[in-house]
Amino acid sequence: MSKRPEHQAPPEVYYGVDEARKYTQNSRIIEVQEKCTERALELLTLPDDQSCLLLDLGCGSGLSGEAITDQGHMWVGMDISSSMLDVAMDREVEGDMLLADIGNGVPFRPAMFDGAISISAVQWLCYSDSAAHKPAKRLYRLFMTLFASLARGSRAVFQFYPENDAQVELIVSQAMRAGFTGGLVVDYPNSTRAKKIYLVLMTGGGTLPRGLQDQNESGSLQAQYQRRERMKQIRSGKVPKRAWIMHKKERRRKQGKEVRRDSKFTGRKRSGRF
Repeated sequence: MSKRPEHQAPPEVYYGVDEARKYTQNSRIIEVQEKCTERALELLTLPDDQSCLLLDLGCGSGLSGEAITDQGHMWVGMDISSSMLDVAMDREVEGDMLLADIGNGVPFRPAMFDGAISISAVQWLCYSDSAAHKPAKRLYRLFMTLFASLARGSRAVFQFYPENDAQVELIVSQAMRAGFTGGLVVDYPNSTRAKKIYLVLMTGGGTLPRGLQDQNESGSLQAQYQRRERMKQIRSGKVPKRAWIMHKKERRRKQGKEVRRDSKFTGRKRSGRF
């Protein structure tokens, strides 16, 4: 199995002239990129009766931008690889593009975009290419400036390939810290090849959509993250322990599992006796 490209070189180096052209001419990559973009646009829940202005973070050679154009929307793209952008210009894609590092933030005016997507790009920020690169700070800078550039009530959808659960937690935690709500949608979670992870971020209220294929709560990456956060809140005293226990017992009852009956002693604070 080949190494992950993130391990081999920074994106602006890895996607040089040769790699940029190979990437754009690979039929398999084109197909996957198109499907991921269509799914991301679906998760944005854009209005059907109007054209929207979208931000494409890590737009590369414009494969995702073409899918945006095909659905009748306008877009602005950002990418750190000049070679990828050169290929996009040669292909005469219809969006406007900017050579920029998304880890330095989104340099646009407030509430400019109706939504944002990113296909297979944000995981690059989890790696340090220089002593000045701090993954948590770069992710927070991206999400903080993105939050400001989005119209209220809009969404951003990031499709990415995490190397491990620690990267998932790092990305999600920095997005929530920047003010977003939302969570993960995992399509085909039981398939190694078809599995795709989308981080759906909302600037206002809303309901998180379900994945294409359900998975039990114990195996869901989103559920794992939510449990960690819930346990942190319990330990810090932000959530009453009794309320959390009652919620857990009710969930187990719905699953058809045997649960001890509730009483006035449920969730009580125990003494220091052993």
